[in-house]
Amino acid sequence: MILVAGFAMASAAPAAAHAEALLLVEADSGKVLNAENATFPWHPASLTKLMTAYVTLKAVKDGKITLDTLFTVSPTAASQSPSKMGFRPGVQVTVDNALKMMLVKSANDMAVVLAEGVGGSIDGFSTMMNQTAQRLGMTQTTYVNPNGLPDDRQVTSARDLAMLARAIIRDLPEYEYFVHIPAIRYGRRVTPNFNKLIGRFPGADGMKTGFICSSGFNLIASATQNGRRLIAVVLGASSSQMRSIKAIKLLEQGFSGSNLTWLRPALGTVDHLVPIDAAPPDLRDEVCGPKRKRPASDDPGEDTIASSDANSALTFFAAGLKPPALRPEDMLAAAPAAAEPVVVYTGPTKSGADLIAAVAADTASQTPVHAKRTRAARGKHGAKSHTAEAKGGAKSGAKHGTRVTVVVDTKGKPSGSKPAASAKSSDKPAADAKPAGKPKAAAKPAAKPAPKHSAAETKPAAKPKSASAVRN
Repeated sequence: MILVAGFAMASAAPAAAHAEALLLVEADSGKVLNAENATFPWHPASLTKLMTAYVTLKAVKDGKITLDTLFTVSPTAASQSPSKMGFRPGVQVTVDNALKMMLVKSANDMAVVLAEGVGGSIDGFSTMMNQTAQRLGMTQTTYVNPNGLPDDRQVTSARDLAMLARAIIRDLPEYEYFVHIPAIRYGRRVTPNFNKLIGRFPGADGMKTGFICSSGFNLIASATQNGRRLIAVVLGASSSQMRSIKAIKLLEQGFSGSNLTWLRPALGTVDHLVPIDAAPPDLRDEVCGPKRKRPASDDPGEDTIASSDANSALTFFAAGLKPPALRPEDMLAAAPAAAEPVVVYTGPTKSGADLIAAVAADTASQTPVHAKRTRAARGKHGAKSHTAEAKGGAKSGAKHGTRVTVVVDTKGKPSGSKPAASAKSSDKPAADAKPAGKPKAAAKPAAKPAPKHSAAETKPAAKPKSASAVRN
């Protein structure tokens, strides 16, 4: 259903089995090129973080704070559900680093850090968000938190989100790079942007993904080709892969201009789309229900579709060309264009040798996965347990002898000082638990009962389940 001024509008939300909203607009003019359920109310999930970024960067531009301003992680911020960085209360982070962590990793704790730092509290910042939304003409939008974690009162629409995306491009051009960072590196951990169009779709230059069970998989994607920039909004997709596919198809249609658009009535501009008075659809059963083969997640790697054409896709992309007749699935299956991850860190702004030292300190605070597996395999009594905090992986306080460099290769993988063979063997938990073979001449010792702990402690501890059914 196309929703435009002057057209008849349905009074009920779309059927849950087919609930989704699609919108394609020109960034400069706001001209609507395609719209479907574009003004149905929707839960924004982590697309909320674009407003958090807008309010924060507007405060920077107005001179109220700077990108170097230090904010402190509060107990409230530290208690947020994943996805998050997992820093302990008291850790300090700059506005610059918090924004990068929030927009690339979709870190819920960093959104609260920014909200409390700029607005004094979550409620105070939410008021600022709502005032900004009204100023921008986002009449269908209400915010109650800065990160989009589930709350029935947090509502928006594809129309309003397109208006927000246009405002970021129009009002904050000097800070727009925050919405198309390909990857970040914190210590030894590299996190690629959840927006899979970055580095894969020609001209992709923003903006943000979002997911909670009730909203489905959401995406705002922007791209520029031949000097023309388009914004695609996808709400309610069934998977992270599907939201990317739908965004690519919208953008391709917009850039191709070969869809017999002259046969369609003019759709006007995005701000003239007429809002629908309805309750937001609840996709919880469809997206996260028992019929789903695996738990829903906002991890883009979960739904990757393998393709034999994936390698050729990157070759065309690197040359600035669009592969002929390449399907969106093939494009998404390709490795992204090579890009160095942006380094993020805790503490004050640093550069040069101080930055290298800060990255090394953050790296040393993280327990390597292979080290955890090896310790679990040994199963020694009295050994100290070193586990990573939360799912975003933060400081564990564990001390170990692993020597780590601060160099990142072009594929976004940290380079270590250990040879590849050593790293490979450490991936097998049982390897270190078995003693070396005995010489043939050695006498056989008297049989002893096996230690009670040997079977159980050679297995790594199971990861705890998330307290929430959502990941943003």
